[in-house]
Amino acid sequence: MSGDPRARPVDHDALARATAHLEPPFAVVDLAALRANTADLVRRAGGTPIRVASKSVRCREIVRRTLATPGYAGVLAYTLPEALWLAEEVEDVVVGYPSVDRAALARLGADERLSARVTLMVDSPEHLDLTAAHVGVDGPPVRVCVELDASLRLAGGRVHLGARRSPAHTPQEVAALARAVHDHPRLRLVGLMAYEGQVAGVGDDQPGLRRLAVRAVQRRSVTELAQRRAEAVAAVREVAPLDFVNGGGTGSLETTSAEAAVTEVAAGSGLLGPHLFDHYTRFRPRPAAHFVLPVVRRPSPGTRRCSAAAGSPPARPVATGSRSRCTRPACGSSGPRAPARCRRRSPVVASTTCASATGCGSATRRPAS
Repeated sequence: MSGDPRARPVDHDALARATAHLEPPFAVVDLAALRANTADLVRRAGGTPIRVASKSVRCREIVRRTLATPGYAGVLAYTLPEALWLAEEVEDVVVGYPSVDRAALARLGADERLSARVTLMVDSPEHLDLTAAHVGVDGPPVRVCVELDASLRLAGGRVHLGARRSPAHTPQEVAALARAVHDHPRLRLVGLMAYEGQVAGVGDDQPGLRRLAVRAVQRRSVTELAQRRAEAVAAVREVAPLDFVNGGGTGSLETTSAEAAVTEVAAGSGLLGPHLFDHYTRFRPRPAAHFVLPVVRRPSPGTRRCSAAAGSPPARPVATGSRSRCTRPACGSSGPRAPARCRRRSPVVASTTCASATGCGSATRRPAS
């Protein structure tokens, strides 16, 4: 463990002084905390290169700073349009999800420089057919990565644990997909990805007895996936050589990087240190991203209403001590109750908790460039 996240409490007064000239809502990043988290992810990866997951960062300058740090290489982008934008300066960008953006596919297929820098994600023959139809017949090779579903299936598939990310779950299924890629004249198979969300995105130190169930599932999943991923990589390499095998996330860096078949891991949210990671035993990042909202109402002692934008209707109430993955009010206090200054119509500082705050009661916004 790299230390308790509250061992160095957030200096909200310093943040308030640095941003006193700004009118909320706005986001602020503690660069010292960001640097500490950046270094700790490298330590945890144990020498395996880390691809920056831009969907969890949403700020180009943070991506730049992270990629300039030894131990990081390439970006795992959220969408194809975002990947094309990032590829203006980043030489290695993998799209983390399949794309059906026809205009973006056509642009990729027509641009030799972008085609050399951007890798598409596919998980089915239908994706391949759509991709081939819109990148065109003539032009440079288009790089493709196939995705292996990393969820845990038990009892003959009747029990499913983890995200349903790809229909290719077995080594045989992903190898068949790889052969389909290989058969397309303009597509070049270069990578394999498998994201074990049931390990990377679920804390193993949950309150109560739930932690025992989570740990049992994760132990089983790590063992099962290590063997299946190695078999899948071997099967795909019989079809074509691979430039990379990507796996894991912030919450699974230790276990994923320990697999010999994995050549790189992905991480993004661990740079900012959201509340999501309060319940992990292996690491504790420092809170680096904060969102400042004006408190416009106090309808009850435990509730604040924050406005997401000047002139907009008040956001839904934010209850202090909420257990949700949404942004949690901080207000400069480490206790469950906000201090007196948050009872006035003053800004409230909240530490980020999830990759996207969409739908959260605090109506926060992620930092964007």
